[in-house]
Amino acid sequence: MKEEYDFSKGVRGKFYNKNATFNLPIYLEPEIESFIMKLASDQKKNVSEVVNTLLFKEKELIELMGVKH
Repeated sequence: MKEEYDFSKGVRGKFYNKNATFNLPIYLEPEIESFIMKLASDQKKNVSEVVNTLLFKEKELIELMGVKH
């Protein structure tokens, strides 16, 4: 690492995007990951679609049970 860096030609906010969204990194247990990957492949969908579908279903069940969140 250098002792000093020259930022005199830097541009503040050059890569700033107020509409940027950030995705959470989610780490799955190996057994669940394999299951999701196979399911996505079988359904010809991407992994995010499959995970979101499953989570929405789980959310519906929780709401039907009246569990407070």
